[in-house]
Amino acid sequence: MTTICSVRYHGQTAIAGDGQVTMGEKVIAKATAKKIRRIYHDQVVIGFAGGVADAVTLQDMLEGKLESYDGDLRRAAVELAQSWRKDPALQKLEALLIAFNDRDLLLISGNGEVIAPDENVVAIGSGGNYAQAAAIAMTRHSSGMSASEIAKEAVSIAAGIDVFTDQHITTDELQVTADEH
Repeated sequence: MTTICSVRYHGQTAIAGDGQVTMGEKVIAKATAKKIRRIYHDQVVIGFAGGVADAVTLQDMLEGKLESYDGDLRRAAVELAQSWRKDPALQKLEALLIAFNDRDLLLISGNGEVIAPDENVVAIGSGGNYAQAAAIAMTRHSSGMSASEIAKEAVSIAAGIDVFTDQHITTDELQVTADEH
């Protein structure tokens, strides 16, 4: 289990995630897993929650869709979600993805959902609700913070509440294109 949080704020989109891998509900198998990656020529950043093997499968599929649609993240995400929902083998995959580029911030689920968040904040995983609430509060009331600082602090706050989230937090960020902020 894990917490991944992404924030679009002041011309940047950032993502933060912890490194905890849990076996069942009682054993921490690893504390330093990397659940944030760059794909499609380093133009798209993803974060995942759920089964690692399932998430890697979805990452590979999303990258293939990005190649097919010349890097159009929205189109690739919709095509991935449709495939995920329709294919019985893929329906068994248990993972959620956050994906963003310089234009879009999206949540992609196996239920066929591709969601662009209203508040420019999206979070997934066992501590996702805590991180999302914290990040929204910070975007509304902390003008001195960067998107990366907000995302990292939101995951840190979730780690203080959620036993399946740790303090080994990694981040990544991209600049937003000029016409989007």
